[in-house]
Amino acid sequence: MSLDSLSAPIAPSSSASRTIALAGNPNCGKTTLFNALTGLRQRVGNYAGVTVEKKEGKLQVGETDVNVVDIPGIYSLSARSLDEQVARNVLLGTQADASRPDFIVSIVDASNLERNLYLTTQLMELGRPVLVALNMMDVAAQNGIDIDAAALGEALGVPVLPIVASREVGLEPLKRRLVEPLPPLPKRHWKLAPSLEDEIKKLADFLTEHQLIEPLAAEGEAIRLLLNDMEAAPVQIELPPELENRIIQARERLEAADIDWWAVEAEARYGWIKHICAHAVVTAEGFKHTTSDKIDRVVTHRILGPLFFAFILILVFESISRFAQYPMDLIGGFFDYAGDWVRGLVPPGDMQGLLADGVIPGVGGVITFLPQILILSFFISLLEDSGYMARAAFIMDRIMRRVGLNGKSFIPLLSSFACAIPGIMATRTIENPKDRLVTILIAPLMSCSARLPVYLLMIHTFFPSGKRIGIFSTQTVVLFSMYVLGIVAAIGMGWLFKKTLLRGHSPPLIMELPPYRFPAWRNVFSTMLTRAGQFLQRAGTVILAISMVLWFLAAYPKNIQLSRNYATERQQMETRFQAGQLTEAEKEQQLAELKVAEASERSRKSYLGTMGHTLEPAIRPLGFNWKIGIGLISAFAAREVIISTMAIVYSVGDDEANENTQSLQKALQNDRYPDGRPVYTPLVAVALMVFFVLALQCMSTFAIVRRETNSWRWPFFMLGYMTALAYVTTLIVYQGGRMLGF
Repeated sequence: MSLDSLSAPIAPSSSASRTIALAGNPNCGKTTLFNALTGLRQRVGNYAGVTVEKKEGKLQVGETDVNVVDIPGIYSLSARSLDEQVARNVLLGTQADASRPDFIVSIVDASNLERNLYLTTQLMELGRPVLVALNMMDVAAQNGIDIDAAALGEALGVPVLPIVASREVGLEPLKRRLVEPLPPLPKRHWKLAPSLEDEIKKLADFLTEHQLIEPLAAEGEAIRLLLNDMEAAPVQIELPPELENRIIQARERLEAADIDWWAVEAEARYGWIKHICAHAVVTAEGFKHTTSDKIDRVVTHRILGPLFFAFILILVFESISRFAQYPMDLIGGFFDYAGDWVRGLVPPGDMQGLLADGVIPGVGGVITFLPQILILSFFISLLEDSGYMARAAFIMDRIMRRVGLNGKSFIPLLSSFACAIPGIMATRTIENPKDRLVTILIAPLMSCSARLPVYLLMIHTFFPSGKRIGIFSTQTVVLFSMYVLGIVAAIGMGWLFKKTLLRGHSPPLIMELPPYRFPAWRNVFSTMLTRAGQFLQRAGTVILAISMVLWFLAAYPKNIQLSRNYATERQQMETRFQAGQLTEAEKEQQLAELKVAEASERSRKSYLGTMGHTLEPAIRPLGFNWKIGIGLISAFAAREVIISTMAIVYSVGDDEANENTQSLQKALQNDRYPDGRPVYTPLVAVALMVFFVLALQCMSTFAIVRRETNSWRWPFFMLGYMTALAYVTTLIVYQGGRMLGF
């Protein structure tokens, strides 16, 4: 059947509303289909009470409104992980903050049909109409696999539609089916031994009589409860005592009859699946190796694989350093113009200071780094969508295993490059509770995108762009080093925790390597827009509010006792100029120095300056002064807030001093101690970046760890160990650098 012939127009439908759920294994193209169906009409959040991501989107088909729910990617409904538990509850309509689906679309990877159909057979037992979307038909054809969709649908007893979601092939017939009359409920075709069927029926009747589940889903739930060893699962489901006793008694009767109840379900399901696939699937003879197999010979090679992975990372950082500068300059120029425009429009006073010296430099200083966030998100999404990310986990498994973890822990760690919060949430897929906790504790050590503005400010300010180390620029090498430091620190702390607090054996890595495929550009750019939206939302809310508070703390109190009478000194300079004792150039230079001195003294004696001076003795050994100190305090709300803090600290002064406000980079380069020594040097810049690599500095991460571990103990432990690690390492770097003459 030709896929390109499946794109007929959609017929009008009666005005109605319908909720459908998209379910499928990881890497089956479920998210690609969701994005193709909903476009930008979607929202992302968490289910109420749990940190499991939910995606919902709207689809208009004729006059029918279709609400599309994308549940987590799962392999079964056995609820052995938090993802599977939430998916099961959503599909049954028992999950808080989730609509009960009218219809289930099971997305199946056509190139891996038998394994994918296992979940489909479970979905068919939930008492909901089911449609199978046979995705990646192009990949199956390339692999020599020919699937008769009509024959497969007849054998399953549900509609089967072939699609290629990444190319939007076959989506129009799929949309039509979503609004047509619902298909009949599927029947369970695979059967078990009579004694097993009898026990399942008894348990299903009990569930129905006691209204523990709706009747249409009772049989499927009875199978899962009876034939799955839930005690071995990390996620425990609380059952009513009487139900639990019935399950135990039924299992005892089966064991007495010499029936291995824990193995029969998988054997029966796969036996039936193999039978129907034998009649609906034809595989070309002599087909040996796929393109993915050939590529994997290189990228998963024991030596070439890690080298290729390192090259990919360096390429990402080189792109960030090289291609982001021009749009950064444009954004920075826009906010400079906005500040000047506000000063010309708003009369001098607190309102002008709040807007021109607080809001605009605070928010603008962070938004300037949006291009880097977009470039990083682009590459991460590209690697995920192409299938390479799973190979990265496989490559890192050799290293992770030496510290007591496995490659599955690397996926959350790699996700933490974008943000630690989804990285920590991604640990739900780790079955071993101790491994999961260790991964949570070390995930914030990976350099997230919120640290990127800090790195780039220091690198672009104190490391010349023209210098190179080999074929890469010095800036790229320094940036890459920060990310490597985070990885090394995470691996080191993981080893320490697995040897001390959280001893235990890690299971071997068993994971699917999806076939390589061309990225779906809609997914890539949708991810970029989502990341950009989250970044701008934080800039427009959290960072905006903090910038206003910081401006107030930096600008007040107004009536302070100054050490010098600056107004009198300015008048004396004017008198000396009128008397011919000073040239105009000398007068302008001395006036500028006087303005800087007055602004500096006012900053030191402001509320913000007082806070910084209180902290300064503790951070002085790290090479940090009081201005950096208040940046560290404010950055705990959000790491990138330190940029806003620095921008506000270096822009607050009297109104005249702000007429020729310099850029933040220039201000940092020109900042001096009273004895004339520069406050910032390349060594101080490196020390500050090292501190930000290792310190927690993120209230949101602290909160998500509390929520994920359901304990205050671990977030406070994480805050303590990361702060101590950051302080000691930064102390060694700074003091060691000074001893070496840097």
